[in-house]
Amino acid sequence: MKQLLYVTHSAGYRHAVLPFSQDVMARIGRESGAFEATCTDDVAGVDWSDLSRWDAIAFCTTGELPIAADGRANLIDRVRGGAGFIGIHNATDTFYEFAPYGEMIGGYFNGHPWHQEVGVIVEDHDHPATRSLPDAFTIHDEIYTHRDWSRTRTRVLMRLDNGSVDLAKGSGKREDNDFALAWCHPFGAGRVFYTALGHGEPTWTDARFHAHLLGGIQWALRQAE
Repeated sequence: MKQLLYVTHSAGYRHAVLPFSQDVMARIGRESGAFEATCTDDVAGVDWSDLSRWDAIAFCTTGELPIAADGRANLIDRVRGGAGFIGIHNATDTFYEFAPYGEMIGGYFNGHPWHQEVGVIVEDHDHPATRSLPDAFTIHDEIYTHRDWSRTRTRVLMRLDNGSVDLAKGSGKREDNDFALAWCHPFGAGRVFYTALGHGEPTWTDARFHAHLLGGIQWALRQAE
């Protein structure tokens, strides 16, 4: 069975949902049969010098994680060499001082102007992460904006329905008002999937999110196209 490492270490803001998210991640893997999840909230318990046992690595993390320089480099090399990387919600609020990580995940957190019921528009149904979702749906979550992010470098799967929020609250975050909520791209021989959803239990208890996350993980693992 494919092996997935799920890291929830918080070197910055700690989301209250993280212990519950570990339970959900393990259950999704077990019930689908797609992967076995090993979950940790402490990077010190991981041998970052040898990541060969992990077929995919998932981050729901914040801040400058206390991983040595060679370990950080090995993470990038492991994904570039063919492993999957899955970023969930605050994974873009991580490693601001380690540019290769930002390049890999596709952008950095630049504020969360909206924490409410929002509309989501599915742009691309031809992907396992979105195939089961309707063209549009609503969900209660904390919505991130991102910097150092561009459609030219990634494949957008979902975006915010701007008509469902007060755009003035996001003033200055992106001149184009383009707020992607999920994307994916190749990274060397590896695959990267990111979903901006996942702030709290309303999302982590939502079956639509479970299907979305599982599809993204299976794509990153090359189990689904």
